[in-house]
Amino acid sequence: MHQYYDPLIKDTLFTEKLENGLTVAVLRKPGYKEATGRIATHYGSVDSRFIDPQTGEEVHVPDGIAHFLEHKLFEEEEGNVSDFFSELGAESNAYTTYTHTVYYFNTTENFDQCFELLLKFVQNPQFTDESVAKEQGIIDQEIRMYMDDPGWRSNANLLEALYVNHPVKIDIAGTVESIKQITKESLYLCHRTFYHPANMVVFVVGDVDPAQVVAMTRASFARHNYPEQTEIRRILPEEPGEVHERRRMEKLVVSQPIFRMGFKEQRVGLHGQDLLRQDLLTAMVLDAVCGRSSELYTSLYESGLIDHRFGFEYSPEESYGYSYFAGPTRDPAELEVRLLAGLQDAAEKGIAEADFERARKKAIGRTVSMMNDPDTVSYVFVDGFFKEEGLFDYIPVANSLTLEAANERLRTHFDPQRTAISIIYPK
Repeated sequence: MHQYYDPLIKDTLFTEKLENGLTVAVLRKPGYKEATGRIATHYGSVDSRFIDPQTGEEVHVPDGIAHFLEHKLFEEEEGNVSDFFSELGAESNAYTTYTHTVYYFNTTENFDQCFELLLKFVQNPQFTDESVAKEQGIIDQEIRMYMDDPGWRSNANLLEALYVNHPVKIDIAGTVESIKQITKESLYLCHRTFYHPANMVVFVVGDVDPAQVVAMTRASFARHNYPEQTEIRRILPEEPGEVHERRRMEKLVVSQPIFRMGFKEQRVGLHGQDLLRQDLLTAMVLDAVCGRSSELYTSLYESGLIDHRFGFEYSPEESYGYSYFAGPTRDPAELEVRLLAGLQDAAEKGIAEADFERARKKAIGRTVSMMNDPDTVSYVFVDGFFKEEGLFDYIPVANSLTLEAANERLRTHFDPQRTAISIIYPK
C-alpha cells in the first residue's frame, strides 16, 4: 500500500491498486465521527459511443443511459437500496456527471456493513423489461419538470449555443425520446463495459483502517469473475473551435431576466497537472478580475446590474471546457456590454500583482478548508482521479502559477469571438 503525506495539510492518503485494476484510496481522519464511502466509474453522459472491449465493435447507446443506469442500480428484488442504508443509520445517494458516475453513503455508525452494501449493490445489476419501462416513466417526468426550471434551462441553452457536436450539449438525463430507446440489454452492456473494476475507483474518508478497507474491497470484487479488459475507447465527434450560436433566448415564468455568458475553451486535450494548472489558473483569473473584491464586480453591483446571486465558474474536462458568468439582472444587454468591456479592459491593463496574490491565497485557503469536509474532498478526489490529478497536487500547482501566465490566460481564454449568451426572459 502506498502512503502520501502532505506536510502542509497534515493528512495521509493511502492507495492500493488491486489485481483487477481497481484503485482503492483512503484519506484517514483520526477522531472523525462521520465516515463516507464512495465508488465511482469513469462513465458519464458523454460516453454514448464507444468500442465494446469484448467484441471490438462500435456501440452507440441512447443518450441518458448512464443516468438511467445510476437510478436502476438502486433497485433490487428485496427492495430499494436506499432503504437498506437507512436501516443501518446511513444516508446514501448517487449522481451522474458528463464524465463519471458516483455512488456514496455517509454514516456515523455501522461503517463496515454500509461499505459492504455499497460495494455489493453497484456490482449486482438487476433489470427486467417491466422495471425499465417503469423507470422510463419516472425519468420522463423528471426531464419534463426540468424543462420548466429557469436555472436548468439557462445552463442547457448556453451549452447548446457553445457546442456544435460535442455531447456535452445534451442533457445528462437524455431526452424524452432517447430514454424510450433504452432496454435492459443496453443497460447490461453498459454496466459490463463501464462498471469493470479497471474503470472504477473506491474512496473512503474517515477514522477507518486503510488495510481493512482494501481487504473488504478485494473480497467483494473477488466474488465476481471479471475478465481482463483493455482501456475503453470512447468515440467523440470532432468539435470546431467556434461556437454554435451567439445567443439563445427563451421565455419562462421568472420575475426578472436570467443572464448567462459562456466562453468556449480552445485548449482541450489536457490531463493531469497540465489540466489542473489550467483549471486553477482560470479560477484565479476569474476571482482577480470579477470576484467580489474587484473593481468590475463593484461597478456592476453598484449600478444594479447584478446582486449577490451573480457568480462565475470554470468547468474543465479533457475533451471540453468553458467558463461562464451567471445571475439575474434588470438589463441583460447592458450587463453583456459591461462584462465584455470589463474583461477587455482588464486584459489590456493586466491583473495587478496584489490581486493575483490575493486570488492565489484564496485558492489555497479553499483547498485547506476542503480537506476538512469529507463530502467536498470526496467530490474533488473522484473528479480529479479520472483526470489523473493528485489530491495533494492542488497547493503546489497553485504556488507554481505566475502573474505572467494569468495575464496570458486572461487575454486568450476570454475571447469575445468564442462567447455565447443565454437569456431567460419573463413571460
